[in-house]
Amino acid sequence: MITAIWRRSIVGLIAVLILGGSNLAVAEPIRSGFNLANLPAMDDASSTAINLGFTVDLYGKSYNQVYVNENGNISFTNPIAAFTPIPLANSTTPIIAPFFADVDLSLAGDLSYGVGTIDGHNAFAATWSKVAHYSTSDDANLRNDFQVVLIDRSDEHAGDFDIEFNYGIIEWESGDFSGGVGGLAGDTARVGISGGDAIALHSHEAAGSGLAGALLSGGQNDLSQTRSTWLIENGQLVSNRHEIDDPDPIDFPDEPTPGTGTLPEPATWSMLALGLMAVGRMRKLSRGESHNRRLLLAERG
Repeated sequence: MITAIWRRSIVGLIAVLILGGSNLAVAEPIRSGFNLANLPAMDDASSTAINLGFTVDLYGKSYNQVYVNENGNISFTNPIAAFTPIPLANSTTPIIAPFFADVDLSLAGDLSYGVGTIDGHNAFAATWSKVAHYSTSDDANLRNDFQVVLIDRSDEHAGDFDIEFNYGIIEWESGDFSGGVGGLAGDTARVGISGGDAIALHSHEAAGSGLAGALLSGGQNDLSQTRSTWLIENGQLVSNRHEIDDPDPIDFPDEPTPGTGTLPEPATWSMLALGLMAVGRMRKLSRGESHNRRLLLAERG
C-alpha cells in the first residue's frame, strides 16, 4: 500500500494542477500583518529590545528578545548599526539577515514589525516595504521588499523555531558608502544566519549571498517572489529549503526502501502520470539553490 505521505503529496499535486491549470497563481511570499510598530524614518536606526513572546535556541544559546535593525537584519543581545555587509561568519553579534545591506528609510520605504500567529504558532516578523538604498545623489529610485519571520516550534522541542526569508521585488544590492553605484555592485547584500561566536559551523549564508548581481531580479540566485525556510532544531540548522515561485511546495519523502511494501499502487501511478503531463504545461522559472539540500520529510504543520 502507498504510504500516507505519498498519497497526500500526489493527490495534492494533481488537485493543484487541475484547479490551477496552466495559469497557476502564485501566492505572495511576504506575509501580511505583523505591523504593530514602525522604525523611525532615519538612517542606520535600530529598535529597542522587542519581546518575541517565545524563546528560540540558536546554536546553543536561548533568546526571547530581538532587535530590528534598519539595514536588513535582526539581532540578539544588542542592536547592529553597521551598514556595509560583512561575511556573516565575521559577525560578533548573533544575527538573522534576510537582506543585510545599506537601507535608508529617510529616502523611501517603511520598516514594520510585530508579533502574531501562523498556523496556530506564535510568530514574530519584520517587514521592509519598498525601501531604498543609501545614496549620495538623487538616483535612489530602486526599491526592495523583503521580510524575516520567526515561528515558534516549541511544540516539537523547546527552543525550536523556523525562519522564513520572504521576498517581493529585489532591485538593488548595495549602498553608495558600501562601494555601490546606483544600488549595484560594491559590497553586496548578505543573506543568512550567524551565532556571532566565530565558530564556522555556526554561520550559514544563502546561495548568491555577497555576490554582485546574484540576488537581484533576473540574477543567478534571484530572490524575487520567493520564500526560503530555514529550520532550527536543537539549536542547529537542519534544513534550508528555497521555494521557487511557490511558498507552499509539496515535500516528498526519500525513495522507499526495497522490500518494505511502500510502492504506489497502479491506480496512483496513473494519477501521477496525468499530473506530470499537466506539469509540462506549467510555466516555472528555475532559479536559486539551497546550500543544504536535505529537505524536512515530516510535515511541520
